[in-house]
Amino acid sequence: MAANNNIGRMSPRQKMINLMYIVLTAMLALNVSSDVLNGFNLVEDGLVRTNMTVSDRNTALYQQLEEFAKQNPQKGKVWYDRATDVRVRTLKLYAYIDSLKLSIVKDADGDDADIENIQSQDNLESAAKIMLTYGNGKKLQTEMAGYKNYICGLVNDTTKRSSIYKALSTDPIVEKGTLVKTPWEIGMFENMPVVAAVTLLTKIQNDVLFAEGEALSTLLNNVDAGDVRVNQLDAFVIPNSRLVMRGGKYTANIVLAAVDTTQRPAIYINGRKLPENSRVYEVTTGSTGTFDYTGYLEVTHGDGTTSRHEFKSDYTVMEPMATVSATMMNVLYAGIDNPISISVPGVAQNAISATMTNGSLTRSGDIWNAHPTQVGAECVITVNATIDGRPQTVSATSFRVRKLPDPTPYIAYKDSKGNEMRYKGSRPFAKSLLLSVPGIEAAIDDDLLNVQYRVVSFETVVFDSMGNAIPETSDGSKFSERQKNSFRRLSRGKRFYISRVKAIGPDGITRDIAPMEVIVN
Repeated sequence: MAANNNIGRMSPRQKMINLMYIVLTAMLALNVSSDVLNGFNLVEDGLVRTNMTVSDRNTALYQQLEEFAKQNPQKGKVWYDRATDVRVRTLKLYAYIDSLKLSIVKDADGDDADIENIQSQDNLESAAKIMLTYGNGKKLQTEMAGYKNYICGLVNDTTKRSSIYKALSTDPIVEKGTLVKTPWEIGMFENMPVVAAVTLLTKIQNDVLFAEGEALSTLLNNVDAGDVRVNQLDAFVIPNSRLVMRGGKYTANIVLAAVDTTQRPAIYINGRKLPENSRVYEVTTGSTGTFDYTGYLEVTHGDGTTSRHEFKSDYTVMEPMATVSATMMNVLYAGIDNPISISVPGVAQNAISATMTNGSLTRSGDIWNAHPTQVGAECVITVNATIDGRPQTVSATSFRVRKLPDPTPYIAYKDSKGNEMRYKGSRPFAKSLLLSVPGIEAAIDDDLLNVQYRVVSFETVVFDSMGNAIPETSDGSKFSERQKNSFRRLSRGKRFYISRVKAIGPDGITRDIAPMEVIVN
């Protein structure tokens, strides 16, 4: 009863907000497109392959520690024991995440579910049920926090420690456009499709393996700390993000492998030296396109000599964008240039090309003009882009071709301030202005299209004092002398009609358009 009383005391505004939330949730459930689901499948496949590669690398590091411990137990056993503990903790957490993925898929597909062949990919309830309702999300957060603190305690390099902390962070999430912090498990798994939840969990496993690799690498370096000399140096450009989605931010660290941590190399990029002890190259982007940069590292050896190690890389800058498309309004008009915006996230405009069926497609800078020909036939605009040096088709969009709508007749004049005005009838119009204008014009000016038509002919119909209609024919688009004489005889408040208007548009079609009533003021 208390709950019902609370509902009854809700303000109309609060009730409307609650109703909008229900509708929004329903819309979200209905709009998980197959393209989005397929995208998650592709990311999942890539992450699985990456996890296998990283796992193999970590196994190789562990085996090196094992071999060294066998050869030199006094020096290597302590580091091997710590590495074994790292492996056990990693495998335990990895297996727990695997069990969560299986539980989510089983909840969606049943006991015979196959995690590699998910049937109910767009199910929006199973992930929230397993991770939130059953409390597994909170438990996973706790497990990851403990693992993160343990791994960071083994890594003494502050940069690596920061990367591990960010990769395994379970801090509350701040949604874009708000200042409210959402608990990590809710932000990750609420209203999340099954395939997306599985992909996110696989990505967490990728971060766990990354953290394990950093810990094992640190333990292996600690074995040789102080007594092994570097005999081979290679320069690398390492992206800060190990998984870059299209449209994401690219940041790169310039590092030297196997460098002595007590003496960092000097880094030069495009002829300029980075600040001392800095390994991060950052640049503020002011224009779009693909930008190359080159540089080298200078390393000073123990004997005082130096060696140079060159590198090169590039990055692409694109405009921030969002695509909003009303699929029911994919319409082009025949006989005119229809402005079209074409862009591919992550690809510069000069690497994009496009073709069109049932018409021609021209380009002026970043603006394209589609000029369809046949009304009623479909036209398809195919977009191609050069990505990683290889041309490929990225989209093909269909449009319906319609005939231009009929224009509206009007009388063009200037107001007292010299502004161009259009009189379209059904309101008083000064007789002095009427006698000063040459004739009538026609156009489509509905804030969507702005298309001018050429008036071929029209009639005016004036009623005399007996109520008899007196039609007069125009001189093309101009008022004839007989029409102007009939206007001079009209008194204030009288009306006449402009009818039988014929006009030709840019599509070459002659149309009979609507009449116009003129009220003489």
